[in-house]
Amino acid sequence: MFYTVSVAFPHLGISIENLGRSITVFGFEIAYYGIIIALGITAGYCVAQFQAKRTGQDPDIYLDFAMYVIIAAIIGARLYYVIFSWDDYKDSPMQILNLRAGGLAIYGAVLTSIAMVFIYGKLKKYSPLLIGDTGAAGLVIGQAIGRWGNFFNREAFGRYTDSLFAMQIKRTDTYSSVLNNDPNYLKNVVLIDGVEYIQVHPTFLYESVACFIICIIIIALIKKKHFDGEMMCVYMFLYGTFRFFNEGLRTDQLLIWNTGIAVSQVVSLGLAGIGLVVIIVKEIKYRKEKAKAKA
Repeated sequence: MFYTVSVAFPHLGISIENLGRSITVFGFEIAYYGIIIALGITAGYCVAQFQAKRTGQDPDIYLDFAMYVIIAAIIGARLYYVIFSWDDYKDSPMQILNLRAGGLAIYGAVLTSIAMVFIYGKLKKYSPLLIGDTGAAGLVIGQAIGRWGNFFNREAFGRYTDSLFAMQIKRTDTYSSVLNNDPNYLKNVVLIDGVEYIQVHPTFLYESVACFIICIIIIALIKKKHFDGEMMCVYMFLYGTFRFFNEGLRTDQLLIWNTGIAVSQVVSLGLAGIGLVVIIVKEIKYRKEKAKAKA
């Protein structure tokens, strides 16, 4: 019998047959990755609107902001990827504009979005930190959904594992450059009905779940915050900490040129550290002021 399973989670008893990467509508091929990114952006905007309403802000501010930040985030995600994959583009620079071939890095979008918070706030004379707090849950829910684009592309997975959440992917459905980065893939190829599969950590799934949890935490805490910018710092600390460890499982990391150091782990440490330091300093100040007011 011809084995048609594209992706399976053997220890969970889940298998998905004939998983494609795109659909065709009126003769146009549309990648699932693009559809999911669009869904993530839409969900992120809706969550930001929800946060604005429940904290007594004008939701229209965030419609205006979204129009700018979405474009900037896509540009940032592309530039981040290109900078740390320059060997793939130096001989064909026009390929930088070929987004259909893939190549968006989520940290480029995150860093650009944070920068846009301050730029937009200053231009509109609105508190950047308040915008950051309101948009933090929207950003992270967009990441949670967007990571499923990696599932359809069969990318952003980790090393070999036989853990509960181990994911099997057809070897022919993955990118050979990823396989070549880790000989463990070749040592642990699973043969099923004559078809070769690699069995890996579904790091995209780990990150999606973590982002959903972070979103819930931010939504729950926003009305209890002690200073503007706190939720943005909570996001930076929680996501940065998780991403640092999750990135350590992956083998398709973007590296800082020839150093062998994963750039996402460096960025993760920076975000987590800045977020934690600001929270601690502001919390100490808040408690001192509160104690002084009671005296």
